[in-house]
Amino acid sequence: MRRDYGGLIAYSRISLRVFATRTTHILGFSESYLHTQFRLLCITSDSSPTTTHDFSPLLRQCIDGRSISGIKSIQAQMLKSGFPIQLSGSKLVDASLKCGEINYARHLFDGMPERHIVTWNSLIAYLIRHRRNKESVEMYRLMITNNVLPDEYTLSSVFKAFSDLGLEKEAQRSHGLAVVLGLEVSNAFVGSALVDCYVKFGKTREAKLVLERVEEKDVVLITALIVGYSQNGEDAEAVKAFQSMMVEEENVQPNEYTYASVLISCGNLKDLGNGKLIHGLTVKSGFESALASQTSLLTMYLRCGLVDDSLRVFKCIKHPNQVTWTSFISGLVQNGREEMALAGFRKMMRDSTKPNSFTLSSALRGCSNLAMLEEGRQIHGVMTKYGFDRDKFAGSGLIDLYGKCGCSEMARSVFDTLYEVDVISFNTIMYSYAQNGFGREAIDLFEEMMNLGLQPNDVTVLSVLLACNNSGLVEEGCGFLDLFRKGTMVLTNDHYACMVDMLGRAGRLEEAEMLIREVVKPDLVLWRTLLSACKIHRNVEMAEMIKRKILEIAPGDEGTLILMSNLYATTGKWNRVVEMKSEMKEMKLKKNPAMSWVEVDKETHTFMAGDLLSHSNSEQILETLGELIKMARDLGYVEDKSCVFQDMEESAKERSLHQHSEKLAIAFAVWRNVGGSIRILKNLRVCVDCHNWIKIVSRVIKREISCRDSKRFHHFRDGSCSCGDYW
Repeated sequence: MRRDYGGLIAYSRISLRVFATRTTHILGFSESYLHTQFRLLCITSDSSPTTTHDFSPLLRQCIDGRSISGIKSIQAQMLKSGFPIQLSGSKLVDASLKCGEINYARHLFDGMPERHIVTWNSLIAYLIRHRRNKESVEMYRLMITNNVLPDEYTLSSVFKAFSDLGLEKEAQRSHGLAVVLGLEVSNAFVGSALVDCYVKFGKTREAKLVLERVEEKDVVLITALIVGYSQNGEDAEAVKAFQSMMVEEENVQPNEYTYASVLISCGNLKDLGNGKLIHGLTVKSGFESALASQTSLLTMYLRCGLVDDSLRVFKCIKHPNQVTWTSFISGLVQNGREEMALAGFRKMMRDSTKPNSFTLSSALRGCSNLAMLEEGRQIHGVMTKYGFDRDKFAGSGLIDLYGKCGCSEMARSVFDTLYEVDVISFNTIMYSYAQNGFGREAIDLFEEMMNLGLQPNDVTVLSVLLACNNSGLVEEGCGFLDLFRKGTMVLTNDHYACMVDMLGRAGRLEEAEMLIREVVKPDLVLWRTLLSACKIHRNVEMAEMIKRKILEIAPGDEGTLILMSNLYATTGKWNRVVEMKSEMKEMKLKKNPAMSWVEVDKETHTFMAGDLLSHSNSEQILETLGELIKMARDLGYVEDKSCVFQDMEESAKERSLHQHSEKLAIAFAVWRNVGGSIRILKNLRVCVDCHNWIKIVSRVIKREISCRDSKRFHHFRDGSCSCGDYW
């Protein structure tokens, strides 16, 4: 006789649900207790099991408490009671994944005789979220071999794994399957995943074709294409895609990521017109305050050279993140606002925003440009703290810093500690050696790079030729030029300019001219480089011919007129000097003043040639300078008056030479008793008189003086210079 347990069953189910809802955690459940609750649920007139919905509250408590032991206990009781695995498996797998137990979820999954598509999707999505792309693809392949057809959720997940792993062929096969299943054109999720996948493979044409086939386009789909164009350097296409979206897709409105991506493209194109229009649209759409849009606006204005506009945008950002700070700092450095960039970096560190390798590299570049060695060393310490000091990208920034501050040994030390070196790392250290006059060391590094099988690029060629140029290795430089000509490398005007400078300084003016005539389109820089060599060797006839060539290319070129005026002054042709200066005055051209910088106690001091009164310590500087000049004269210093390009009395020429900016900077550093070596940064080339004077002063004060001029480094020590008087 069958007994009616219907009331007891209903009561037991309600009681268990109330209990599960009120329990704050599952960790205290004993196995016997779970067994009791499970048996109550399973009591029916014919002893048949209940549905899986009855266990949802218990499983939810296990998930909330991340208790895998609770899930295992529930599974054990289900198995003891003969509960069908096909009914419970999917829920148990889902609960295990939510507890972060992928291995146990896979164990459950493998034991299921039949697997629903939802369970396959859960496992694949979990693996992709946790960057286990290879396993997710293997799971997808297993799914196909088990004759389970993917749906839109499967494909929208697995395309990301294909792109991350570089599995282009497999992505194309799955694209074909999506077409067969009708998911490519009917589902925007699949379309967006496909577009994103193709743009990551650099196939923007295929990505656009996919977008055009999707029936109902949404903002995610179109934004994926715009981002792809931007990331692949097709910025003009990104702007066109955005314009088409605004005109043709009336029901699709851009979101903050759409605006952010297209603004970056406008910045890359320096398209200020469209950039400002899109800025207006972000304001109208209410996305101006979104961080992604603000960061892109900031970047766009900086890339267009509008620093003040970018500062206004930055001030509106309440909580700038790492990306925003990095864009801000790098953009300021690119626009020559290094001091402001470094102040921003210090503020970023005070705000406890962790920098990345790009932030640190940008800050280092700012220090390099200003030759701020001490602040650069502090940033080196920050890099070490965060573990970026051996990163090849940030490491190259460090090498550049030490190279541009004249510390070649430190630059080499950083290079030798990098975990991985590439062409950029080699180029940076070779350029460092080239700037500092260590030509042989740069050539040795080039040979090491070639032995490693690294492919040289145009910067490599320039670094090698510059190393030969700055060290007077003329024959070696000519040999390298022939080597590079025979290879696949396309030589640029910069490479030829380096060779022209090398030959010209060696007095081989005719060879230098022949080299220029080999160039298809010789530019202003090439001819002006040869003109500078004519000034050194006082070849007025060739200089006048070159002047005519240059003025055909660039009428009224300021640099050419200044060089010719200086050449005429050097050769005593004062009437021609007056003519040149009159011509420059009519054209309203002004010569850039000679300036020098020196860092003392973490503060940079600026000196201008002839400016004796603007510095607060001018009296002490002039007194110290007078003492240094007297001591230098005692050791044989005689003013080289050919460096004065004005017709004046001899005594006035001497006073003019004494007021050169590097002399004032060195006198200030000596007065302040700067410890260690004195480091000077100059915007023009060091003149012959200053070069001779600094050599003698380095012997007088018994300290090294490093001077970085517009072309290279000079290291003065014990009365001699590292350049060997070749510059």
